Amino acid sequence: MTNKKLEKKYIILIILLGIAIFLGVVTKIVTDNRKLNPLEQGIKDIVVSLNKVINVPINYVKDKINESNEKDDLYHKYKKIEQQVDDYYNQLAKINELESENKELKKLLDIDYTLADYTYLNALVINRNIGYWYNTITIDKGRNSGVTENIAVINGDGLIGKVIKTTNFSSTIKLLTSDELNSKISVKIKIEEKNIYGLLTGYKKDEKCFIIEGISENIDIPSGALVTTTGMGDVFPSGIIIGKVRSVGTDNFDLAKIVEVESSVDFNNLNFVTILKRKANQE
Repeated sequence: MTNKKLEKKYIILIILLGIAIFLGVVTKIVTDNRKLNPLEQGIKDIVVSLNKVINVPINYVKDKINESNEKDDLYHKYKKIEQQVDDYYNQLAKINELESENKELKKLLDIDYTLADYTYLNALVINRNIGYWYNTITIDKGRNSGVTENIAVINGDGLIGKVIKTTNFSSTIKLLTSDELNSKISVKIKIEEKNIYGLLTGYKKDEKCFIIEGISENIDIPSGALVTTTGMGDVFPSGIIIGKVRSVGTDNFDLAKIVEVESSVDFNNLNFVTILKRKANQE
């Protein structure tokens, strides 16, 4: 058994040696610049042809691998760009939202009412019932912040409503657009140096305008005239903006004027409000 194993080893070594010698001879023939004899030329031609045949699938596989790598690289670049685009639009949406909030806050800071007997408490709208959209909102300030019932609430554009209920950390605001609040509020229309007085009697939700009646004076009221509160009563101080005159008509008897007022406040978009606290009520 041992002799047979040795014989196999010798045979393998002889074969490997023969292959090595053959490859050496072939390499010498292929790379030699001297003039080859017909046999050597034949061997060289065969080797070159075999090399071409072998290289065809090898090169094909290499090309496919390179192509696949390029596609993977392009795909990764595409996904990266896609993610950057998504991030851009997300950031843009956040910026637009912040700009909108900043604009509202700026209006609150720029309130120009000369209400010497009041201090301002800013609050955030935290709830609004869809079923009672024009009736109430809930804000994040309550009794712990000195908020009491029956005090006026405004924003940078004008009158919002009044506080009707408070808890320690929140308050419910009755909006000026609600039927319970917008009737019989005393208002004035400024015409040059003169004020014309009337009563706020309702709100047209479809047309988004308030109605003023009870004007007894026979005077022309121009469109765009400013409408504000008069301060009569205990809730709304004088000078808070309601809106501007949109149109003027008369009642069914053609006797009294009916004035439509376009609100300065966008009641569909309430995010920040300001509570007018009387100084005497500060804690």
